[in-house]
Amino acid sequence: MQVNPGRVGVWLTGFVGLAAEQSIEAVQEVEELGYGAAWYPEAFGTKECFSAGGLLLGATSKIVIGTGIANIWARNAVAMANGARTLGEAYPGRFLLGLGVSHVEQVGPHGLPYSKPISTMRTYLDDMEGAPFFAREPEPSVPVVLAALRPKMIELAAERTEGAHPYFVPVDHTVRSREVLGAGKFLAPEQAVVLSSDPAAAREIARAHASFYLGLENYRKNLLWLGYDESELVDGGSDRLVDDVVAMGSVDVIAERVRAHLDAGADHVCIQPLIAEENRFPLAELRELSAALGEL
Repeated sequence: MQVNPGRVGVWLTGFVGLAAEQSIEAVQEVEELGYGAAWYPEAFGTKECFSAGGLLLGATSKIVIGTGIANIWARNAVAMANGARTLGEAYPGRFLLGLGVSHVEQVGPHGLPYSKPISTMRTYLDDMEGAPFFAREPEPSVPVVLAALRPKMIELAAERTEGAHPYFVPVDHTVRSREVLGAGKFLAPEQAVVLSSDPAAAREIARAHASFYLGLENYRKNLLWLGYDESELVDGGSDRLVDDVVAMGSVDVIAERVRAHLDAGADHVCIQPLIAEENRFPLAELRELSAALGEL
């Protein structure tokens, strides 16, 4: 893969939820701190992913900007392919396109026919590859990765894209993903973290985070595939599940979790610092973590 996001990046919802000036200041500091990539999501009601990506790319000079993920239901395949080409041509080697089928709970209420995610994604990739583009092609081409959780989508990622970008997963998922992807494919799991010396407060933040994702069927099915019991998926998740999915504690504890993913086969880990405040970027936490994570 010709785009190089380094071994550690950040994954921040604030890039699509907070004001533009806040995003510019945040991504510039993330770059200065030495993180290799900045990832951001797209869902119904967030900022549009290519507009958001252009803002972040234009405000920086070297950091890789990645969608984690661009929602395939938000635009047709031609618009997706050409949006990525546009940013890739303007900012060579700095844009990475993560694609995902999203969730029935988020797509269904908008009247979209969420079904057969594997075949839907395969057809979408076919249409992207055939998309006409009458401007200059980017050099290098923009790498595509899939939001892949379970084996069939991971297999599709290996077959048709540069790799996989799993979200809300423990280290065991990284082990299994690498086995399915095989060697040579890019694997970039997201890792939620809570930097705190107060275990009770950290667990409260972590459980609030887990509660939302445990309400989505795709994540529930993935955790059952990994061996968790149904009883562990209720009331915000069991202590074991929350501990496995969210790294909580000191800088050293968080660095060790990131190292565990890398040792398990990840090429890149994007950390998502969880904080109690809704309207700020976790820059203080990223500052405190940067030196230790930069050594991995």
